[in-house]
Amino acid sequence: MTSYSGRLNSCDSMSPLILASASPQRKTLLSGLGLQFHIIPSGVEEDDHPEFDPRKRSQDLARLKALDVHALHTDAIVIGCDTLVVVGETPQRDVSTLLEKPKNDADARRMLLLQSGKTSLVHSAVCVVDESGKTHEGISSSNVTFKKLSEKEIDWWIATKLWQGRSGGFQIDGLGQLMIQSITGDWTGIVGLPVFLLGELLEKAGYTFR
Repeated sequence: MTSYSGRLNSCDSMSPLILASASPQRKTLLSGLGLQFHIIPSGVEEDDHPEFDPRKRSQDLARLKALDVHALHTDAIVIGCDTLVVVGETPQRDVSTLLEKPKNDADARRMLLLQSGKTSLVHSAVCVVDESGKTHEGISSSNVTFKKLSEKEIDWWIATKLWQGRSGGFQIDGLGQLMIQSITGDWTGIVGLPVFLLGELLEKAGYTFR
């Protein structure tokens, strides 16, 4: 993996692979596949997107991020991602609360209080743009059930600052696991980059793993 520092170089005559995200968690997951890639974060402002439907919003943002970077690097295959959390969404109920990245301590606390003792739905969308500009998209959805959090536990988590940059204000790949009772679905999707889905989309985009 390399951060962007000028002209992109491909490996073994393959198109350069770009991750359009500065997320260290996504970097770790992608590195774990043994792939060579560049990191070029997208400049898309998530808060400005008008779509509120959780699945559509996540997929739209993943696509916009990938296309934003691909516009400047048309010879590359670009991976765009977006993960958001919904609490209170059930088949019998239309009311839901969309939780993206907390803006500050108070916002993170609000999110934890909303999720304490409840199950949140995590949508993790991926968009891969190939060299021709064609998009290949998909979404992975998983459930995260929180234990009933005490005030002391919430204070502790806020003090760690590990909620920063995390949709829903929590993590599933570190100390934050101590607040989680159970998960159903794709662990990597909850972290922020559903690996199985990514592999399928990269193959559709013409990326060769072997």
